[in-house]
Amino acid sequence: QVQLVESGGGLVQAGGSLRLSCTASGRTFSNDVMGWFRQAPGKDRDFVAAIRWSGADSYYADSVKGRFAISRDNVKNTLYLQMNSLKPEDTAVYYCAAALGYNSPSYYVTGDKYTYWGQGTQVTVSS
Repeated sequence: QVQLVESGGGLVQAGGSLRLSCTASGRTFSNDVMGWFRQAPGKDRDFVAAIRWSGADSYYADSVKGRFAISRDNVKNTLYLQMNSLKPEDTAVYYCAAALGYNSPSYYVTGDKYTYWGQGTQVTVSS
């Protein structure tokens, strides 16, 4: 059974940083793509970033480009999202997800392309 477990969320002031982690179990991810999404209250779930598990190929939403960095540790089977220069509009529940496929990460920008999801972690940025 595949499980994705996020951690690292919390409350931070605007301009601060947080690093989210997503630990995967139950499957060895090789060429799959891992992604981060977020959902603010009353809004749709939005794509944040994606990365191929086996390489450095990554893709970001315009709203986070230059501030967020996605990475993975193959040994620890863990996905990360380093978030810098946080803004109040970054406040949301952040979810990690796994897509089983061989396309470029830029293809995996909608939730329907992902097979596995974590339970989410809350990020709150105060002004």
